[in-house]
Amino acid sequence: MKKISRRNFLGNTAAASAAGLLVPTSFFHASPHGEETKQSTRPKVLFFDVNETLLDLTPMKKSVGDALNGRADLLSLWFTTMLHYSLVSTVANQYHDFGAVGAAALIMVGKNNGITLTEDQAKAAIKPILSLPPHIDVLASLARLKQAGFKMVSFTNSSSKAVAAQLENARLTSYFDAQLSIEEIGKFKPHADAYSWAARKMGIAPQECMLIAAHGWDVAGAQWAGWRTAFLSRPGQQLYPLAAEPEFTAPHLGKLSDVLVAL
Repeated sequence: MKKISRRNFLGNTAAASAAGLLVPTSFFHASPHGEETKQSTRPKVLFFDVNETLLDLTPMKKSVGDALNGRADLLSLWFTTMLHYSLVSTVANQYHDFGAVGAAALIMVGKNNGITLTEDQAKAAIKPILSLPPHIDVLASLARLKQAGFKMVSFTNSSSKAVAAQLENARLTSYFDAQLSIEEIGKFKPHADAYSWAARKMGIAPQECMLIAAHGWDVAGAQWAGWRTAFLSRPGQQLYPLAAEPEFTAPHLGKLSDVLVAL
């Protein structure tokens, strides 16, 4: 087999990146002898985050913005507040499903900005999350990965009932071998226990798992739990600078599937 030097590989990678292709952020791994070797093994299971990674949140963003009197600038604050209080619940050994946390966070953000929302109004505003469309790159990419023999699992903070409805409405159910919700363990991602539980649920070791997600916090949590990771840099999403680089970074699932199929 022709040996590929690191210099040539990185040169080719830079050219591919300039052409808008996938950027493998840490494709080489150090060997016990201090050498660098190409990571060529496939993960045993691909775990997909759902919201934003696979599904387009635009319809829900509109409904939430409307509930906040057209304050589109508050959408990001609402999502971070929801994530914040999901983790507050987790560290305090409490659990409420993600929808309930989302409605509570929306009420809080509204109140802080002079907007009064009832619980019913808040729940109605986030209800479109159950019928979100897939991103344009998702259907063909999942079909390609499935045809290539990958075992694929959805892995989300949403409740089991919610994610089942989401995947069914987006016509994605058939692509997944299993649907995992943290509802079963009662601890939200990125708690380390959530990733450890998911690996055990699928009967594999952490290093045999790969998380594919569009959220820097999710990618960081999976890395710290010993998983391989791939980041989809959807618009507005960023990696966490204090975490290690993921194995792969791609602008969308189509580019990521190119490299995964080639492994």
